[in-house]
Amino acid sequence: MHIAGKVHLIGAGPGDPELMTLRALRMLQEADVVVYDRLVSPEIVAMAPADARMIPVGKSPKCHPVPQDRINQILLEEAMAGHVVARLKGGDPMIFGRGSEEAAHLLAHCVPVDYAPGITAAQGASSSTGVPLTHRGLATSVQYVTGHRQADRVLDLDWKRLADPDSTLVVYMGVANIGQIAMGLMTEGLSAATPVLAISQATTAQERRLVSRLDKIATDARAADLAAPTLFIIGQVVSLYAEHSFHDLMDQVAAHG
Repeated sequence: MHIAGKVHLIGAGPGDPELMTLRALRMLQEADVVVYDRLVSPEIVAMAPADARMIPVGKSPKCHPVPQDRINQILLEEAMAGHVVARLKGGDPMIFGRGSEEAAHLLAHCVPVDYAPGITAAQGASSSTGVPLTHRGLATSVQYVTGHRQADRVLDLDWKRLADPDSTLVVYMGVANIGQIAMGLMTEGLSAATPVLAISQATTAQERRLVSRLDKIATDARAADLAAPTLFIIGQVVSLYAEHSFHDLMDQVAAHG
């Protein structure tokens, strides 16, 4: 069967439009239809062609107005109608973005799919805060986990593997369960004094940061009322955090000649 349309699975990055790849921008600008998530920044959504049909399918915690099965079907219907569809996702579509689920559905119906990788939130937060994800003598590896389960199921993470003092742990979508996550890590031996950095809306003008420690992060995050999306970096690399990032300092140097 020949399908006239196709779907681009596009990573929009963590929010700053300048962090989109050239490939992502090209794919977006050739779209007839744009199916986009809630966390894609308005500035990036505005880069779509003026005549493109825009279909919002965003989710928020405990609120999924467009279920994943319906999103899959929208992509299929639009491609089958002969359209070039841009499926625009925050971060990278292959890291906690359900890109592979959508691709599997489309490929099962012979719809062509291609990808534009995006800078994932962990990399964006690292660059904006100056906190590395690995650092010689502090962290020899990095682990990414999602801090929630579909339909609010039990958070059954491998706490023993994650509680590695020589690794950096990055928790996506973990605000609601950060207390449980911290307890699981401490139960498996990770020090209560392990530093934690929470970053809300990383790389955007609304970015907020909170420095805490593992045994206090749940209380501190709740008091700070951080807006979604919030990412947690857990590990000794957070000890390198400075109030002003490297980029902030360079901006100051430039401003003073």
